[in-house]
Amino acid sequence: MQDLVGPAMGTLAAVAVGGYLLGSIPFGVLITRAAGAGDVRKIGSGNIGATNVLRTGRKDLALATLLLDAGKGAAALLIARHFLGSELAGAIAGGAAFLGHLFPVWLGFKGGKGVATFFGLLIAACWPLGLMAGATWLIVAFALRYSSLAALVAAAAAPLYALLPLPALGLPAAQPIFILAIVTAVLIYIRHHENIARLLKGAEPRIGAAKT
Repeated sequence: MQDLVGPAMGTLAAVAVGGYLLGSIPFGVLITRAAGAGDVRKIGSGNIGATNVLRTGRKDLALATLLLDAGKGAAALLIARHFLGSELAGAIAGGAAFLGHLFPVWLGFKGGKGVATFFGLLIAACWPLGLMAGATWLIVAFALRYSSLAALVAAAAAPLYALLPLPALGLPAAQPIFILAIVTAVLIYIRHHENIARLLKGAEPRIGAAKT
């Protein structure tokens, strides 16, 4: 039993560290600097995510940031799942990558809000779950034109979608994926506390409006 438990725990710890380091790569900062667009942390909200990168006026840089931020979470989960054959290992790697994006060691633990990485994780973990959450974001965003509200609603809905009895679509998701959806949703709400306050005050800027 010692031989079985010890290596497994050590492997999972290594998976968590690897996932965190992958997730902590600040693509928004690296891409804008490489393109000569300045330091994204000194623009707009100061966030390193795709939404703030868009405020540089470069849609191509914002799209690249979006895809890479989503991709690093997906990559961490898929690599761990593939090589270890474990949903638990995949969820741990993906969750660690999500934490790395929120709190990157390279930037003094001041990272993004995690929305792109969240969707990347869900699609990699259980693609129907990711698509349903993404559709929820699109519906709320187009209807109400609040990006933050759309993210909050999608994050809250994801764990509920994971419980749906739809085996033909790969649902309900495995327990580690369900827990991953809950934990990442909670962290998204924590990272969006300022947005929530502005939404309650009616001061949150809508999609397409200038940020004051």
